[in-house]
Amino acid sequence: MAELMKGKVAAVTGAASGIGLECAKTLLTEGATVVLVDRAADRLNTLCAELGPMAKPLVVDLMDGAQVDGMAAAIEALAGAPLDILHANAGAYIGGPAAEGDPDAWDRMLHLNINAAFRSVRAVLPGMIERKTGDIIFTSSVAGVVPVVWEPIYTASKFAVQAFLHATRRQVSPHGIRMGAVLPGPVVTALLDDWPKAKMEEALANGSLMQPKEVAEAVLFMLSRPRNVVIRDLVILPNSVDL
Repeated sequence: MAELMKGKVAAVTGAASGIGLECAKTLLTEGATVVLVDRAADRLNTLCAELGPMAKPLVVDLMDGAQVDGMAAAIEALAGAPLDILHANAGAYIGGPAAEGDPDAWDRMLHLNINAAFRSVRAVLPGMIERKTGDIIFTSSVAGVVPVVWEPIYTASKFAVQAFLHATRRQVSPHGIRMGAVLPGPVVTALLDDWPKAKMEEALANGSLMQPKEVAEAVLFMLSRPRNVVIRDLVILPNSVDL
């Protein structure tokens, strides 16, 4: 352990599983105080008890705007210090043909992937601007830069994330705030539960799926650069994926 994040306060949304949990664990290992944000109260409490006193559970329903708006104050109260790092990781996935999709399911996914993510950033930016420092990382997707034919709605949500990220990044960089995105290809998480069975089996067999830990290590790399350097976009793919 190099303790690259010693003294930092980080918050990770969607931290009860998958990429969010692995990123939280990695930041804890590197010395940060980490607030794990999720709506799964029992799961969060169990995880934080296992992870130790530097892990703090914060139950937030990201679909509830008022709860998101109060997130920065709640994080500071739990951690005992202002927030240094927000990892806006929470998200959902829907694939399949647009002509056969469920628009109500699209609305829920778009709300979480876009509105809730943007609102989370809005909640923490004023404090970071006042302190003249901070890091915001999005879990985006390679689908945010390469339209993926079997997931048009998900792709659209990640293109929106990329647009918001880079416009906002240019607004806040004069205040010492860095913003970037990690853009993984397919990762073994619950988000892929609706992949067709044959597609999943093929991906596992040919090595075209990554593990959450590999994404977490990429996020740590982004956060541990000198303050005068920003990793704007970090695309991470299995070597067998041809994109």
